[in-house]
Amino acid sequence: MVDHFLDSSASTPGVPPDVSPWRVSVAPMMDWTDRHCRFFHRLITRRALLYTEMVTTGALIHGDVPRHLRFNAEEHPVALQLGGSEPADLAQAARLGTEWGDNEINLNCGCPSERVQRGAFGACLMAEPQLVADCVKAMVDVVDVPVTVKHRIGIDKVESYDFVRDFVGTVAQAGCHVFTVHARNAWLKGLSPKENREIPPLRYELAHRLKADFPALTIVVNGGITTIGQMQDQLQHVDGVMVGREAYHNPWVMADWDACFWGDNPPQPTRDAVEEAMVVYMDRQTAGHGTPWAHMARHMLGLRNGTPGARRWRQVWSDHHLKGLPATEVMARARAVLA
Repeated sequence: MVDHFLDSSASTPGVPPDVSPWRVSVAPMMDWTDRHCRFFHRLITRRALLYTEMVTTGALIHGDVPRHLRFNAEEHPVALQLGGSEPADLAQAARLGTEWGDNEINLNCGCPSERVQRGAFGACLMAEPQLVADCVKAMVDVVDVPVTVKHRIGIDKVESYDFVRDFVGTVAQAGCHVFTVHARNAWLKGLSPKENREIPPLRYELAHRLKADFPALTIVVNGGITTIGQMQDQLQHVDGVMVGREAYHNPWVMADWDACFWGDNPPQPTRDAVEEAMVVYMDRQTAGHGTPWAHMARHMLGLRNGTPGARRWRQVWSDHHLKGLPATEVMARARAVLA
């Protein structure tokens, strides 16, 4: 089952060889897109680019590197998102990422949380484009994978297109050729991170203008995109689409991505097969690393959304009274309630 997903680099009949590697991706999401989540997502889509949770430079330089950077070979392609604002620290962290096998290094210039702001990185960096350029240059100089930036279209009440255009133009000169544009402003005061994903209005047209003004750059749009139809519409204007919470809460939306966006036609996995492969993985992680299966199973709770018995199935996998059982037994009980 898992072997079917390993070769994500093979050429695809009917898809031009110059299709962007950033055509479709799953967003970095704190506390969610850990390596277990990414393994699960890779069971559903073998083509989409998967991003790590944001990892701060301090966590890598002074913390447990394997805990933050270890991932499964099946997850490729994987992009490491970094949080930081010191060029030398980012260069050291980027080098570590490539040593561990990440396919891309991404700098977070979009997170608006106060905790991130206290660290002087995230969305507040958009006010200092030359510093971001210096950070990018420091990383470009030490790694041989793409260095990319994820950012907003503005901060606070700054809604002028010129602001984001000048930011991208400055950073591009430092060697960044891929920009993922969350098409909302980030309000640095007064809104929670959740509110920052919902209240500032989406303005996709600014991302479209960036692509028109910088045709040589790869522009990926992010924010509020949930359906294949919306993705296809955006790809008429930009090079790629990044999907966030919809991919996490309703992961089966990814089941058609490979066929729709890359022309892949291998046998499509079933939900049963994905669940079974995930249980094999959970057993392996529990035996090899002592990771409780519940820590991994949480990522697949949306697998059967919209199907008969989904709520009861989800309740079984979420039942803390069953945590002492092996995952295979829990799966058997969960399957029983579907009958």
